[in-house]
Formats: sequence, C-alpha cells, structure tokens
Amino acid sequence: MELQDVVQRRTMVRSFATEGVEPEVVGRILDAALRAPTAGNTGGTAWVALIGPDQTETYWSATTDAAWRSRNARRAEGLRRAPVVLLSFCSPEAYVARYGEADKAPEGALGTGAEAWPVPYWHGDAAFGVMSALLAAVDAGLGACFLGAFRGEEALRRALGVPARWHLFGAVVLGHPDGRDRRSRSLERRGPDRSDRLHYGSWNRT
Repeated sequence: MELQDVVQRRTMVRSFATEGVEPEVVGRILDAALRAPTAGNTGGTAWVALIGPDQTETYWSATTDAAWRSRNARRAEGLRRAPVVLLSFCSPEAYVARYGEADKAPEGALGTGAEAWPVPYWHGDAAFGVMSALLAAVDAGLGACFLGAFRGEEALRRALGVPARWHLFGAVVLGHPDGRDRRSRSLERRGPDRSDRLHYGSWNRT
C-alpha cells in the first residue's frame, strides 16, 4: 500500500472480531515499531506482545475494573475481542544514562534525573514506535487502537514480570475490524482549522 494511502486510512478501531492474526503479521508490525527513531540510538523502548484471549486478559484484568466496563460496556466488549494487545514500554533510566555518556555530555547537562528533562525523549521514542505499529497494522489490512496508560500499570508489570525501570506508555489493540465500530464522539467535535495548526516562517504567518 502507498504511504499516503496508509496515512489517510489510519483510524482508531474499537470493535474487533475474534479471528486471530498470523504470528508473522504480528512480527512484521513489531519489526516496524522497532524501526522507529530512537534518540541517541538508546533503544530505550520495548514491547510485550499478548496473543490470544488467555494472554490479552492479563492486560484487561489489570487495567480495567467493573465500573469502567459497566460505563463503557459496548466499547469494552468490542475491544476485548481483539486477539492481540501490544504493550509499549519505555525506560527513562536508559535515556538518562545514555545522555550522560561522553559523546552526549553537553546535551546531558540537564542533570542526572528524569525529572530534569522538559521533553522526555523516552516518551517521544515510544510514540514514534506506536505510530509505526498503527501504520503497519493498516498496511497489513488490520484494525488497531491505541489505549493510554491510565490505571493498573503496577499490577500489569507484576503480572508480566516487567522490571521496575520500564514504564507502560500504552497499548496497541490489534485485530480484524468486525464492522460494528461506532463513530467516536470526539469526531463530532469541531476541531481547529488547518490554518490554525500550520504556520510558516513565524506563528503569525500562514
């Protein structure tokens, strides 16, 4: 598929069929995620692939509760049918250590802790990887949805044996759309005009 077609067709899918995804397809999507930019060649992002209902239930059990499932019954049901959940993790420690090395010392002058970084590279790199996975899913003829990390990170990390230095960035829920997806209410909101978001030369020029 042409890149522009992939970009235009990408959307968040929230209702999936239970049909499985071939392992080699999952592998290609993860390979695309790992090909995303990584600041300083740090490689401080990692993925955990949960495949099949027994594994994906670990994610849903840790990150949702009965109240959330009740409030979002239709969405929760559609999402939980997805056969694959790809978990994006990032390590602030890896970037702080990398930018303390000799070739990055001037840039590492922010300090020795993650709190000193005004725009954390680990979040940027994790986002690059997620976007690569979302686009690769479209290219593979699949649907996908990104879910942020709002609750249950510690429980999920314990259940999966993820070391404490790795933080959950979010999840890419992956599978075959079942055609029952409802249009997101967010799309009913009128967004800013293109001219409000694109500026050439300075903020006041369009």
